[in-house]
Amino acid sequence: MAGSVTPGARRGRWKPQAEINVTPFVDVMLVLLIVFMITAPLLTVGVEVDLPETDAQSMASDSEPLTITVGSNGEIFLQETEVTIEQLVPRLRAISGAGFEGRIFIRGDENASYGTVARVMARVSNAGYTNLGLVHSPIASSTTEYDQDE
Repeated sequence: MAGSVTPGARRGRWKPQAEINVTPFVDVMLVLLIVFMITAPLLTVGVEVDLPETDAQSMASDSEPLTITVGSNGEIFLQETEVTIEQLVPRLRAISGAGFEGRIFIRGDENASYGTVARVMARVSNAGYTNLGLVHSPIASSTTEYDQDE
């Protein structure tokens, strides 16, 4: 018991016993765990787009990639910051540095213009970034559009 006392060597004198009460510590840790479990999913890329669905397998990644998003109205985002197509490469270089070998993900809204996505890819590729990847959503059912056409 925390704060309990034991009889000392002399009669009538009590000596405090040192114990640590871990119950408040456990309570605080459980609250922090719940807070982090709730906020962690919210820390993903914040630009909302409707990704096209495909049946391609996802690629494993060992580091956090840079993300370029093309919205349905043609707006371009580098991570979560909106940029123009002219600002894209200078800001990309400022973030990544000169020798960036990591993967750059390009997320295009399903309703985005193919030309805008192609121009973004061409600018990034011409700037020397060769490790590009397109992001998509997996198809919900097991049949693909190709199977349905036959």
